[in-house]
Amino acid sequence: MDLFLDVDLSSGRRQGIEQAVRTAIRDGRLAPGSALPSSRALAADLGVARGTVVDAYDQLAVEGYLAARPGGRTVVASRPVVPPAPAAATRRAKFAVDLRAGAPDLSAFPAGAWARAVRAVLRDGPADALDYVVPRGRPELQDEVAAYLRRARGVVARADQVVVGAGFDHLLGVVVAALVATGRRVVAMEDPCLPFHRDFVAAAGASVVPVPVDADGVVVDALAATAAGAVLVTPARQSLLGVTLGPARRSALLAWARASPGIVLEDDYDAELRYDRQPIGSVQGLDPERVVYLGTLSKTLAPGLRLGWAVIPDSLAAPIDRLLGLHSTVSSLDQLVVASLLRDQVLDRHLRRMRSTYRRRRDDFVSLLATRAPRVSVEGVAAGLHALVRWPDGGPTEAEVMAEATARGIGLTSLARGWHATPAFPGILAAYGRAPAHDARRRFDAFASLMADMLG
Repeated sequence: MDLFLDVDLSSGRRQGIEQAVRTAIRDGRLAPGSALPSSRALAADLGVARGTVVDAYDQLAVEGYLAARPGGRTVVASRPVVPPAPAAATRRAKFAVDLRAGAPDLSAFPAGAWARAVRAVLRDGPADALDYVVPRGRPELQDEVAAYLRRARGVVARADQVVVGAGFDHLLGVVVAALVATGRRVVAMEDPCLPFHRDFVAAAGASVVPVPVDADGVVVDALAATAAGAVLVTPARQSLLGVTLGPARRSALLAWARASPGIVLEDDYDAELRYDRQPIGSVQGLDPERVVYLGTLSKTLAPGLRLGWAVIPDSLAAPIDRLLGLHSTVSSLDQLVVASLLRDQVLDRHLRRMRSTYRRRRDDFVSLLATRAPRVSVEGVAAGLHALVRWPDGGPTEAEVMAEATARGIGLTSLARGWHATPAFPGILAAYGRAPAHDARRRFDAFASLMADMLG
């Protein structure tokens, strides 16, 4: 048999062979019962005397690593292999009742439509369906994304302005790095905001300054008082508080961008998942040269697809292109599949179905809390997949609610981490959209019991 042994002969030939065999056994490359090469064959492979290998095998047999079998074969002894020390756990915690914000109902993913589109692309798609892709993405997907955004979100976009990326996080990092390269080194962010967005902005080389949010969205007067050259906003539905950027604030935001001159990064968060109001068009449609539009499939289909898009002004095209690398970060096949779903309006039909589904779940969630925990207020549910849950002053702290939830196996999202500094008030985010239909009521009941018990 052939056996690769990384033998270091510098400390002695026999010692090097012994250590190489020990390492192979400990690593699991040589399983219990595995036969080793004969001493003659291994000596020839390593260029050493046969007696050196025999002595090494004898020593390893004394230590319990090897054993002799009838016929003179040497095999790995049947002994437990000590595994290496486990690495620190990186998996997300699992909860019996998962109401964490950040994902849709994954059981509702249109798997049949996706599978049909994959088959169609593989059968009838272009010859380069599995080839490398140019940095901004496949032109088929650029065309369909631009058409969809013009129709559904009021975005002003040419296909060549669309950059396809591996989700919102990747695109945000690229855009901020491009802003830094053009001298905009300070980025304002809503307070509160998604905490990991702060991390991505900082990692791209920008300094972060907070700007407060009130009932009408980001406070533009406070933004104007900063040295920011760009601001990241969630105008359709503020990512944590759930408010919508009002018309006057939209106008003021664009006036700030023109006067600064600054760039608005529009995270079109939860815009397609609306329930109690008419669609609100994108801010980008009002001033395409001052706004970068960012969107994703994470909430409409699934975050695991890692596919999003940015519509970039021509003024940022060159610095962004310099940062994209040689190839697109998104699978060519996935890009063609999504282009097909957009072209055939599969995504539109899926969104119509899911808006009705999520609205019913939201209504059930709000109604149950009103009955079981009437002291709780539920905010920010005109759109999106989660609610901001608050309670009167003098009640439990946010940390106490989160600790009790964890003890009961209930997964929630803390509001505290969203604030840049001291929290303005306590609250938690509870996702009514994540729960699959068959399990939604059980999860809502568990959460209502938690809040009723905590508030007395």
